[in-house]
Amino acid sequence: MPGRARPIYRAAFFLVLAPVAAAVIVSVLLLFGLNPHAVFAPGFAVKSLLQRWGIHAPNAVGVISTVALWWAIVATIGIAWERRSSRAPRS
Repeated sequence: MPGRARPIYRAAFFLVLAPVAAAVIVSVLLLFGLNPHAVFAPGFAVKSLLQRWGIHAPNAVGVISTVALWWAIVATIGIAWERRSSRAPRS
C-alpha cells in the first residue's frame, strides 16, 4: 500500500514539534556554554540587514529569526525523514 499523506500529523509537526525543538536547541546551546553571540549570529545578521535598510529592529527580531532558522532546519529534516520512510519497502 503506498504511503498516504497525513495532514494532521504534518500540521502538528510544523506547528508544535518543530518550534519546540528549535527553542530547545537554542536553549541547549546556551546551557552548554556556547557564546550567545555565536548562538544568535544568524539573528544578528538579519537585524543588521534590517538596520542597513533603515529599519530599527529590537533584539527580539534577532532571537526570533534565529529560532526561525532552527525551525526551518528541523522542518527540512522532518520532510526528508517522511520522504525516506514513505519510500522504504514495507513488509
